[in-house]
Parts: sequence; structure tokens; C-alpha cells
Amino acid sequence: MLQAGRSGFRGIYPMVYSLFDSGGQLSRSAMRCQLTALAASGAHGIAVLGLASEVNKLTLRERRILLDWVAEDRPSNLPLAATVAEPSIDGQIEFVKEAAKLGASWVILQPPQVTGIPEAELIRFFGAVAEKSPVPVGIQNAPQYLGVGLSPKGLATLARVHPNVTIAKLEATALGVQQVIEESDGALDVFNGRGGIEMIDSLRAGAVGIIPGAETTDILVKVFNAMAVGDAATADDDYASVLPLLTFLMDSIDSFLVYGKQVMGRRLSMTETSVRVPSTPANKFGEALVARYVAKLASFPSVSVVAK
Repeated sequence: MLQAGRSGFRGIYPMVYSLFDSGGQLSRSAMRCQLTALAASGAHGIAVLGLASEVNKLTLRERRILLDWVAEDRPSNLPLAATVAEPSIDGQIEFVKEAAKLGASWVILQPPQVTGIPEAELIRFFGAVAEKSPVPVGIQNAPQYLGVGLSPKGLATLARVHPNVTIAKLEATALGVQQVIEESDGALDVFNGRGGIEMIDSLRAGAVGIIPGAETTDILVKVFNAMAVGDAATADDDYASVLPLLTFLMDSIDSFLVYGKQVMGRRLSMTETSVRVPSTPANKFGEALVARYVAKLASFPSVSVVAK
């Protein structure tokens, strides 16, 4: 059985892909199809504007458009977590307030891309934003991808001084999840990422949820729900069916985007699967692997997209 988190948020929060039309612009119809499929898959929440959303390749205007669309098109009963990647305190505060106004249930603050920043300064940065946030705050702690992060004690300090900081969003091994929880004295609920790799062990380590890519949401929801009721055997069986695919996708963030989008597209019969440049082009062998993995999976649950 899984423990309920202090924040009230738990489960599978797929990070949506940014889907582009043939002209390279964000596609409202493709995004709506994706959101409808994720809701039909039983997702416990939706996440937007993380690395899987190619946030670093979107303009500020596009980030706000994407947030607006996802907030509007998701079912109202699904919590929305919005990543905030602005490089300044004022920029993050502005974006947090806008996300909350649009209906975000909580936000995930990314650190500024400044290498060598002292931990005390990073705590000050996050704290200044948290003080102005009208919704609960999560902290993205993924130094291996972002180049900067907090120690477990730093996370605990931030949560103690700013009570609305309730979540840590990690990209860690299961051992790393357990270490953060233990060394921070369980001060924050942990959502892990890594595309769903080590999902079950992360939950056993104390994570309350997973923020994976969107391409296998239906299966990971089944795994989480089985773990939530103590049915580890079913969880292990369902997870085994998708783990080789997740391992293939998580070779790198670039690989995850290039081939993860193809998996999503094949499972939803969508063609809007291009990745914004710069990116590594797909090769024939990788595409053959995608086809083989997808052939072993069912389509997403049947969805009916209603125009709004």
C-alpha cells in the first residue's frame, strides 16, 4: 500500500509533449487529442512545460499558449502541475501567478541556469518565488540535467522556511529517491521522473507519484493503481511489459523526445510527432525499434475529441 502525501497530490502526472503542425507551429488539435487520450487513460493529473514539453525550445509566448491550451482542455477534475523555467525571480513570480490564474493546482520551479551558484543563494531564489505563489510549490531537483540543484538538507530547509514548498520533483534512481526522503526527514512529497524508469522501486522508496512522458500513460496508471492497493504482482507484470521501451527511450533527453513522440503518434494515429531543432534526427534502426515496441502495446483507450 502506498502512503498518502502531505501535499494531497499523488499518482501519474504525464508530462505532455509539445506537438507541432507541418509549419512548425503548436497544433491545438493535436494537443487536444493528446490531452483527451491522457484523461481517458486514467491519469491522476497532468504536467506541462517540462523537458518533455521541449520548454527550452519554446518562446515565452509559446509557453503561455501551451499552458493556456492544456489548462483549458484538460478535464477540470485533473490537477495541473506547471513547470516554471523563467531565469529571474520576478519572471518566475509572474509566470506562477499566471499559471495559477489559468487553473494550475501547483507549480514546479526550475533553478536558474547558473552553474556554481551557492546553495544558500538557490534557496533564497526559490524562497522569494514561493513567498508570492498562490498555489503549492514543487522544486525541480535534477542537477544531472539542469546543472544545478539542492542537497536534501537544502530542500528540507526550503520547506521549513516556506511551508507552501511541499513537493520535490526529482530525476533520480530509486536509491536517490530514498536518500532524499531520508536526509530531508520526509519534509516534501517526492515525484520522480526518469521517464518512468525504476517507477515501482521509487514508489517503494516513498515517492508519492511519477511524472513520466505521455506515451505510456495508460500502462503506468495501471501500475500505480495496483501498487496503491498493495497488488505488487499485478504491478510488476504490467510494468514488465513496458520497461524495455522506457529503457530504450531514456538513453538521453534527445532520444526520449525523438522516439517518445513517435510512440505517442503511432498509438494515437497522429502525424504531429516532429521535434524542434536542434535535435538528433531519428534513424531507421530507432524507428524500427519503435515499431516493434508499439506492436506489443494496445492503442490508447478509445477517445472522442470534442471541439471547444
